[in-house]
Amino acid sequence: MPGWQVIYEKLKDQNFEIVSVAQDTNGVRDAGPWITAAKPAFTVLIDEKHEVSKLYNMVNVPTGVWIDETGHIVRPNEVAFVDDRFKTFSGLESEPYLTALKDWVAKGPASAYAMSEEKLREKLAAGSPELAMAAAEFGLASYLYKAGHGAEAVAHFKEAQRLNPKDWNYKRQAYALTGEKEYGTTFRDEVEKIGGSKVYYTPPDMTEYKKKPEEKKKPEEKKPE
Repeated sequence: MPGWQVIYEKLKDQNFEIVSVAQDTNGVRDAGPWITAAKPAFTVLIDEKHEVSKLYNMVNVPTGVWIDETGHIVRPNEVAFVDDRFKTFSGLESEPYLTALKDWVAKGPASAYAMSEEKLREKLAAGSPELAMAAAEFGLASYLYKAGHGAEAVAHFKEAQRLNPKDWNYKRQAYALTGEKEYGTTFRDEVEKIGGSKVYYTPPDMTEYKKKPEEKKKPEEKKPE
């Protein structure tokens, strides 16, 4: 959150807002202390029912969605790093995403990073029945857990992961609530199974991004002998 605080301070006077949503079944109990400690200047919500991740098909964190003033999606959910603290782990640089974000804030729909309707339709393809069932299983598991039936919740957490194995939020929340030992694995082991942390994060689609060429270094002047 500190990185987003910096970005918000730089862009807030350009008709830019941030709404951060914590996806935590235990709500304020788990997310509250972190939010309080961060002292965010922007809006922060807590989504105990994981409605946001379900509606936008968010499968990992940090994830960002760009929404314009009319309420229309400009870019769908994609990994959103705003600094390089986790670059070694993720293998992703924050600079391309930040460049795109600043360009969109400055230019609006004229930005090269604002996706066309055709590209958005491709990115926002309707989910399969398996994904819908996975969300239902996860919702039932979360309900059982909060009702005091943690043991019964495990089977539904497992089924949600089976139906949608690419949803890392399912794994993260299930293991945190009911314990990794119930699943015979660990979060780290699951990441290693797919090839490590570099695969864990799918890079955002920045095909429009072009890295600035490095300035040619001036040749060192020879000292007179």
